Amino acid sequence: MKIDLSVAKIINAPNFDNFTTSEVRSSYITLKNDPSLDPIVVRKKLYAELLKLVKKGWLVKKNTNKKGQTRFSKTKSFDVQYLNSIQKAPPVKASFNEKAHNTLVAKLNHYKAELLLNIGESEAFKELYSEHPELVEDIQPLFNTAKDNNSRILGKIRAIEELMKQNKL
Repeated sequence: MKIDLSVAKIINAPNFDNFTTSEVRSSYITLKNDPSLDPIVVRKKLYAELLKLVKKGWLVKKNTNKKGQTRFSKTKSFDVQYLNSIQKAPPVKASFNEKAHNTLVAKLNHYKAELLLNIGESEAFKELYSEHPELVEDIQPLFNTAKDNNSRILGKIRAIEELMKQNKL
């Protein structure tokens, strides 16, 4: 089972029992010491982590009459040794998440569309040169710029494709 190491560290504390998601969130934010963390996003993430442990049978979820007062308690199946072992394990190289993948695909599509546009521009300059050889001095710098842009954009496309290939996205 995959669990956030910070969550494991927090709930593994012997005196941490019969807790709410908000209590875990407060500890998590303190532990991370990152002012950019959004408390609402963190709470949702932690709630999902706690539900994994409920499903595993390590925690029991107790609903109270007050809204937002769901409490979690450790069960006899709570595996302290496992949580200790994952805290000591070397960190695993983080893989790309879905958001990164979607961002890369969007950039890739944008660059491909831009490349097609520039290829069309280059072809138009070639046609204009054939039709109006007297304008060669005006057309050549524009054609060269379009060609340079094609190379630059193609480089961006290759970089993103290589990154995606390397990370099997």
